[in-house]
Amino acid sequence: MSPAGPGSGLRVALVEDSLLLREGLVRLFQEAGYVTAGAWPDATDVVARVRTVDADVAVLDVRLPPGYRDEGIQAAIALRAAMPTLGILVLSQYVEGAYARELLADGEGGVGYLLKDRVTSLDEFAEAVERVHAGGTVLDPLVVKGLLAAHSDPLAALTPREGEVLALMAEGRSNSAIAQRLTIGIGAVEKNIRAIFTKLGLEESSTEHRRVLAVLAFLQRP
Repeated sequence: MSPAGPGSGLRVALVEDSLLLREGLVRLFQEAGYVTAGAWPDATDVVARVRTVDADVAVLDVRLPPGYRDEGIQAAIALRAAMPTLGILVLSQYVEGAYARELLADGEGGVGYLLKDRVTSLDEFAEAVERVHAGGTVLDPLVVKGLLAAHSDPLAALTPREGEVLALMAEGRSNSAIAQRLTIGIGAVEKNIRAIFTKLGLEESSTEHRRVLAVLAFLQRP
């Protein structure tokens, strides 16, 4: 790969907890002619960090400290809201369609979602970085497949945490019991339950109990 190309001078912010992968990506960026404006192992104060280094593109892992769940996606969404022109490229080790849907929810371009193990060349990765910087969208084919599957299975749109909450609801646990089991606050449980109702299309009704309907959807899943 030539260091002088379309991406020469592009400023990239990197959020990746694996030291080896982080250092490897920094070298890749250098070979592509990019400037690694900042590289961090977690998403703490991510908006302030990225804004300070004046990055053009942010590359983030999905699962980051401290919880290793969706910290990277939440950081990406926060960056999109604060810096709409910033290109966002998310990396994941697994096909997580629900996370991809959450990232793509605003319908705007300048975003990408790639699987780490399926990036087979430096040129391919650099092209993805440049495409999101130019306002395009980059999705791994397996991620696209996961997004399409979500249309036939409404539960596929739930994040892993929402799936855990719904499973515990199906066990008949109260909100406080769910909070204790997952070691999260009551407010977080309630937020996840509201998200579950929204994604399952369960609107408030005087004749139907949304919690029961959500549990039925979970139990009837193929």
